[in-house]
Amino acid sequence: MDVLDGKIGYEAELNNWVNKEKSAVALLNAVGSLMYNDGVELVFFRNHIVDVNVTEMLQLFDYSKNVVHNDIDVHTTATVAKALLDIDLAPSKIDIGKLASEYLAEKDSVNSIGEFISLKLGGFMGQDKHTFQPQDVVLYGFGRIGRLAARELIKQAGKGQQLRLRAIVTRNTSDSQIIKRAALLRNDSVHGAFSGSAVEDLKNKALIINGQIVKMIEAKNPEDIDYTKYGISNALIIDNTGVFKDKEALSRHLKGKGVSKVLLTAPGGEIPNIVYGINHKELDLDGTDIYSAASCTTNAISPILKIIEDNFGVEKGHIETVHAYTNDQNLLDNMHKKERRGRSAAINMVITSTGAGKAVTKVIPSFKDKLTANAVRVPTPNGSLAIMNLNLNKETTLEEFNNTIRKAALNGDLVNQINYQIDPELVSNDIIGNTCCSVYDSKATIVSKDGKNVVVYVWYDNEFGYTKQVIRLAKHIAKVRRLIYY
Repeated sequence: MDVLDGKIGYEAELNNWVNKEKSAVALLNAVGSLMYNDGVELVFFRNHIVDVNVTEMLQLFDYSKNVVHNDIDVHTTATVAKALLDIDLAPSKIDIGKLASEYLAEKDSVNSIGEFISLKLGGFMGQDKHTFQPQDVVLYGFGRIGRLAARELIKQAGKGQQLRLRAIVTRNTSDSQIIKRAALLRNDSVHGAFSGSAVEDLKNKALIINGQIVKMIEAKNPEDIDYTKYGISNALIIDNTGVFKDKEALSRHLKGKGVSKVLLTAPGGEIPNIVYGINHKELDLDGTDIYSAASCTTNAISPILKIIEDNFGVEKGHIETVHAYTNDQNLLDNMHKKERRGRSAAINMVITSTGAGKAVTKVIPSFKDKLTANAVRVPTPNGSLAIMNLNLNKETTLEEFNNTIRKAALNGDLVNQINYQIDPELVSNDIIGNTCCSVYDSKATIVSKDGKNVVVYVWYDNEFGYTKQVIRLAKHIAKVRRLIYY
């Protein structure tokens, strides 16, 4: 290639990229308009795109090609997204990647893109399809999970809103405490700064977060609170204190005025332990008032175990979790009621127990007596890993096994729970902020020579990924699920 040819090639490639950026801008403009004007959320092959930038959007087309095995272009996707702006859609969640892919495959059989969309989304048209009212939510406690839940609930405000954060309950609401709580909401050493506004209204004991008034309520006992005094009714309480862990203790919430349901962000005794995407459909929503969202680890391993059990069968196995340290441990060596956890979390790997192996049986009963489990807490503040060594009933190959998980991550009931990764350089920091509770590391999977034993590596953001599961379950409990096109 001579110099001239090289220059022409450089300019052509750059112009091609700039044109892609222009289409990405048009696509993201449509994403914003649909979200904030119509309550319609677009995702791209399950990936959230409401808050992404142009470069991040274009990177998702590489994901489409390499993981989804669907090589669609940004120009067509932008065209389909813009066409949605002309249609009266009910609040919903639509996979624009799937829709654009189907349009490319079927466009020769329709007269126009409008006709295509009418055929695909006819059941989504008309605001009368939006039949539910937003549910009032109260966060009881405001720790790591509570603050992340607040960020997510506030983020999802607007037309078609499903859950409305109305109040936060803590043991102290003095001015200094409210100021400190607001600071902790705005700043997070792991998840970064809150991309919004949080203003303290000390006179009215409230936080005004992105224009939403959230009352700060002081209470020592759940049963003492009259939420109706704050204009809150039929509230779903999300208890993230870690104090109340069984049916009797959690029932105290229901004695307060204005409460209808309670959701615990931890494993619970004598109440349904739910991993959304697996056993949530089994719930009697009208006959049950108290629920558990299980643990972060149970949410991480259950989706993958479900796919493996359904396709290959599991004879037995062991799960070792490599878990980020938590507030339950000591920063420096000190007394602790549990063995080893008293040693400094910041400089030690600490062997400890986990109930995740037994907890899986509450979600997937066929695993009863099949699994053992243990945990190692490590000196990282967030981001964990489950290593599962499983003996299978059916022989498999590495290619078949990985492809089975890949298909489950893209189609079916677990697309919001499983993220399929092909990056050979993946490390724990890379999964912080991942919206899925199970991040499957396909490059790390090991299959034995006889095809009957597998070692599987599943990453999980033990804070954010779990919080997303809590909110999904909350929407299901409150019966405010939107129309979904996946």
